[in-house]
Amino acid sequence: MHQPALHPDQDDGAAVLRSALRDAPDEWALFLDIDGTLVDIAEQPHDVRVAASLPQDLARLADRLGGALALVTGRRVDWIDAHFGPHLFPAAGLHGVERRRASGELDRAGLAPSLNALRKDLGRRTARMPGVLLEDKVAAVALHYRQAPEREPDVRAMMEMALKVMGDGWVLQHGKMVVELRPASANKGTALEAFLTEPPFAGRRPVAIGDDVTDEEMFRVVNACGGLSVRICETEAPTLARARLASPQALRDLVAELGA
Repeated sequence: MHQPALHPDQDDGAAVLRSALRDAPDEWALFLDIDGTLVDIAEQPHDVRVAASLPQDLARLADRLGGALALVTGRRVDWIDAHFGPHLFPAAGLHGVERRRASGELDRAGLAPSLNALRKDLGRRTARMPGVLLEDKVAAVALHYRQAPEREPDVRAMMEMALKVMGDGWVLQHGKMVVELRPASANKGTALEAFLTEPPFAGRRPVAIGDDVTDEEMFRVVNACGGLSVRICETEAPTLARARLASPQALRDLVAELGA
């Protein structure tokens, strides 16, 4: 099996990815985060813009990989389809709460009725906190404070109380200026592991690319499998990833290049 040169804290993630995905595409499976990875971070989640050429570039790269390309994100699967259509990529949404297999079958964890009352309560509280945005993910809920960073202690305290309300089986996921409450049974790492048991991913070595602490579970799984882990970051940051890319634009350029 083709083994690209790789060592910890390597800066040139592009060279590592070229070595693997261009030279031996039938040996690898690619797992991609979206926000901060394929697309640039926006002030508010609904302001994110997907480059017009990106869905087609991803589709071409997926073809080169024999279909072994999946999007793994905190977004919902229907959001992915609305922004990356008409291509229906294998996808894990809500950090793995939703997962669409390559066959098109959609698996979804059961919804908790108690989350509805909690969501309404958080909505009332955040309505009195300018700059704090509640994102309803149906099976999860997130509070963003990018526009009001001084509210971080308040947001964290509210979500700690929310976690106590929901009880066992729920966890808090901290990201870039966001705290999310989600089922504990699913994360990006378990979603990646599930894909690796199914065609066309089974039997391949995984490549995971992400930008945030929410992607560290993917990196953990990938490293244990002898795969490639790449974090999008301009400067060094604590991470399990073994290589780095500087920006989402650098990844978009690479996706276009490798899919050509």
